Amino acid sequence: MTFADSTLLPVDEPAERRFVLPWYQRVLSGLTAYLPLVLMALLALATWWLVKNTPLYQGEKPVVAPRHIPDYTMRQFTVQRFSADGRLRAQIEGDELRHYPDTDTLEMDNARVRSIGIDGHVTLATAKSALSNGDGTELQLTGQAHVVREAFASGSGVEEAVDFRSEFLHAFLRTEQVRSHLPVTITRGSTQIQGASMHYDNLSRVAQFNGRVRASFLPSSQTPGAPLPATDRSVDRSPGVSNARPASAAQR
Repeated sequence: MTFADSTLLPVDEPAERRFVLPWYQRVLSGLTAYLPLVLMALLALATWWLVKNTPLYQGEKPVVAPRHIPDYTMRQFTVQRFSADGRLRAQIEGDELRHYPDTDTLEMDNARVRSIGIDGHVTLATAKSALSNGDGTELQLTGQAHVVREAFASGSGVEEAVDFRSEFLHAFLRTEQVRSHLPVTITRGSTQIQGASMHYDNLSRVAQFNGRVRASFLPSSQTPGAPLPATDRSVDRSPGVSNARPASAAQR
């Protein structure tokens, strides 16, 4: 066979190749296509859950009376109260404090109180237990109650300290009054007065006693608060009401 007799046959065109995406791209493309449907399903599910868990209105609930239980407790505490101008007015310390929100009162064990009046006069109080109002201006002392109005300088000289001792003392620190329905002993300088009950007003310097009253004038060498010796001059009053001014009695 010669080249002259040969006939060239047409060459077949190559078949078109098909491009196949990787599997992860196919999955992503399918998710993208169904994304609006998935979002609508989630929104419907969230709406159903919200409707099912929304609380229904049950009307007005009855008012529950507050219970007399402490809402907080402190141990080895110190509480201070200041006036509007930043001055210390009262400091209360003790072993344990319990606050009752229903009455806004403080109950304290082994309480120690230091109160400073507007005029600067200092009053100290101690007791095995104490009950105070919210601002600390009123105290009920129980168990070896002891209140001392410290001495201070005045225009007429030095005002001697006034000492109160009883198993119960009700102290009003703002008005400087002390009351007790139990036997009480007041000592001021060389004067000591004992009564079955008492109401003392420090602003007017008047002490009112009920029941049997005994007033003693101790020698100047006698320590205030010590037991009365047999040689002391004393005055016994029969049961009734007696008014006494410890300062005037001491001057006499």
